Amino acid sequence: MMPACQNRAFALGKAAMSATLVPLGVDTPLPATSPCQACGACCETDASWPRFSLEHEDDLALIPLALVKADGSGMACEGHRCKALSGKVGEMTACTIYGLRPDVCRACLPGDDACNIARTKHGMVAL
Repeated sequence: MMPACQNRAFALGKAAMSATLVPLGVDTPLPATSPCQACGACCETDASWPRFSLEHEDDLALIPLALVKADGSGMACEGHRCKALSGKVGEMTACTIYGLRPDVCRACLPGDDACNIARTKHGMVAL
């Protein structure tokens, strides 16, 4: 079996050809009222944080290669900012691959320890 990073181009091609393909990791969109939409601090805190751990290879293969670290270990970052994050932290943000985001991103919930550590690092009050 090919490693996820080498298999991505093939999987992306398959996804483009199939209107019924639904990745296992896809979930519902983030509600507009979520505090995450005006924060994004967790996505711009530590370049070592957005790592891959328990994700299925097929799910990882759907993440665009430009957003994955060269060694395939996690999300690519510019400085401490995840490349999948759009917008300005503390004002208005969004994950450009929200439905495909890795488990570590899904595990960070509004008001939990990871969230509040990231918010504090960016000068925001804890939830």
